[in-house]
Amino acid sequence: MVQAWYMDKSADDPRRPHRGEPARPVDLEQLRGLGVLYWKLDADKYENDPELEKIRKERNYSWMDRITICKDKLPNYEEKIKMFYEERLHLDDEIRYILDGSGYFDVRDKEDRWIRIFMEKGDMITLPAGIYHRFTLDEKNYVKAMRLFVGDPVWTAYNRPADHFEARGQYLEFLAQTA
Repeated sequence: MVQAWYMDKSADDPRRPHRGEPARPVDLEQLRGLGVLYWKLDADKYENDPELEKIRKERNYSWMDRITICKDKLPNYEEKIKMFYEERLHLDDEIRYILDGSGYFDVRDKEDRWIRIFMEKGDMITLPAGIYHRFTLDEKNYVKAMRLFVGDPVWTAYNRPADHFEARGQYLEFLAQTA
């Protein structure tokens, strides 16, 4: 099951867990209240997994590829890692399925506090369009992930502040309805 918690305010190495003191875990219900969806799948059979195919069909995830994030596999690794950790939003959902390794997605809650979501092999997550978020590897410095999209992939990220986008306004409306 996914692990998530409120982060401390330390500016230390972002690859560390950064659990707040006292510990404040976040459960799946709280993540769903932010529009974050989560599944636990069998990553060893991702190429022929009927459960993954069912999710893709139900949610219209028609496009996918794989990315390996580590020094040996990702061109411009240091630059990309910094870019992934910049607070941003997208105009479309961000869907990631961890096939191997591990890392962290950080999302903002309704009060603009950071929640850290630990992602490891078999975890699949959907971050809704308009949510401020960021990604970093953990101290193992390795993750292999499937990236999924509805329709053609759109890679554009909008660094904060990006409140003027319609996707952000729609996301804030969603949050207001779940309050």
